Amino acid sequence: MAILALGGLLMTRSSSAAPAGPTALSRPAAADVVLRGGAVYTVDAVRSWAEAVAIRKDTIVYVGPDRGVTAYVGPRTRVVELNGRMVLPAFQDSHIHPISGGISHNQCALYDSNTKEGYVDAVAKYAAAHQDAAWIRGDGWSLAAFAPSGIPDRSLLDAVVPDRPVYLESSDGHSAWVNSKALSIAGVTKATPDPPGGRIDRDPQTGEPVGSLQDSAMDLVNRKAPPYTPAERQQGLRWALKLLNSYGITSFQDASVDTGALDAYRTLDDKGELTARVVGSLWWERDKGEEQIGGFIEARRKYTRGRLRATTVKIMQDGVFEVQTAAMLRDYKGKPGVRGLTMVEPEALKRDVTRLDKEGFQVHFHAIGDAAIRECLDAVEAARKVNGPRDSRHHISHLEVFDPADIPRFRALGVVANFQPLWAFADDYMVKLTLPYLEADSARWIYPIGSLLRSGAVVAFGSDWSVSSANPLEELEVALTRMGPQGETKEPFIPEERIDLPEALAAFT
Repeated sequence: MAILALGGLLMTRSSSAAPAGPTALSRPAAADVVLRGGAVYTVDAVRSWAEAVAIRKDTIVYVGPDRGVTAYVGPRTRVVELNGRMVLPAFQDSHIHPISGGISHNQCALYDSNTKEGYVDAVAKYAAAHQDAAWIRGDGWSLAAFAPSGIPDRSLLDAVVPDRPVYLESSDGHSAWVNSKALSIAGVTKATPDPPGGRIDRDPQTGEPVGSLQDSAMDLVNRKAPPYTPAERQQGLRWALKLLNSYGITSFQDASVDTGALDAYRTLDDKGELTARVVGSLWWERDKGEEQIGGFIEARRKYTRGRLRATTVKIMQDGVFEVQTAAMLRDYKGKPGVRGLTMVEPEALKRDVTRLDKEGFQVHFHAIGDAAIRECLDAVEAARKVNGPRDSRHHISHLEVFDPADIPRFRALGVVANFQPLWAFADDYMVKLTLPYLEADSARWIYPIGSLLRSGAVVAFGSDWSVSSANPLEELEVALTRMGPQGETKEPFIPEERIDLPEALAAFT
């Protein structure tokens, strides 16, 4: 069955009491658009399926059988004959990076390759075509291309761009690959200490930086690059909106915004170009603490209007598993004493989350390792004890490796489990950079989406684009099968954690 994504349905809202059909005594006002003769899946547990939809302005005024929609057809109504095609509610992406993703596709984009040779060739071609660029910036290289360590070397970039700084972020946004010129401009040497919450990868013999920076260490170089202009941010956002709307995505949470990003959203909204409803997640600076909350309150007041809400705060609690910066309860297998990075000290996290919760903010945590997940849950629990229960709907996103003892806490605390289901299969990241460093009993609890749902937790899905594909249909396929959407794998990965289609659609709509 084909799935139909219709522009006329994308930005609509449902009437609070959409009628099942008109009465004999009153004929409803004509709709602007009528869809009929289809399979309409409503994500309503009581009335899951319908045949027709009527839309007037920005409101869905009818959902039901074909026989009832005829009354909504007037002389100017656009009637779409579905001929059995499927209609879904628009998708909502709960964790995504539209502005940075859009910008990345307008600079040195590395997404189309998956080898170190391909990346170097792309950088060389981009540099040759952009002789006037003071910096070569780009995104999209895969840690798996540099297995087993996931760490690239600056010498590869020095060979093709020796005279200008090069700064390339990995596809997951947690690592940067830089050349010697960039390190020199930033003053990063063997004597430079690792910043809190970050790591400078070094040659084990000489101690010299090799050209790979993790998490907060990325800022050592990135802050030396010229900031993106308002025009570049707006151009990137327009590019992203076009892509997301083409997939049927009309609501999303931008998982990391600053005032420059919020200005871009507001500018497009004022021009009528913001074709999605957006929640902006304000970035928590881990070295500042509670003093930044006043600025968040002002940003919420200033920017929350129209299709934009600045009502969430993003806290990064650990790194990523592939380079051993995700915070774990036990040592990484084969790495004695290595348990990753905790970005915010747990007691400080409890204090800060309690204050944010009191001020009415939703907190959106990044947590990949089981220790980070527990620290985030502990922080929400502390906030509940001080502030009392409230409908805060705090999110913990990514959730790669669980201690199963923490699964029931999501429902108990009202915390939303925010998964990126496209990652839940045995790709190169999993096979080469994750499973070799996990004990078998921990590996069983990788992305336990099914277990969270069975525990009664609320589950939301996001893509984390441009880290991975923004196509919700690929995400849904992996959630159902735990296999690669392009036929990359032959066996399901931890099949006990598969879910069914209604559960997956509920998490994405």
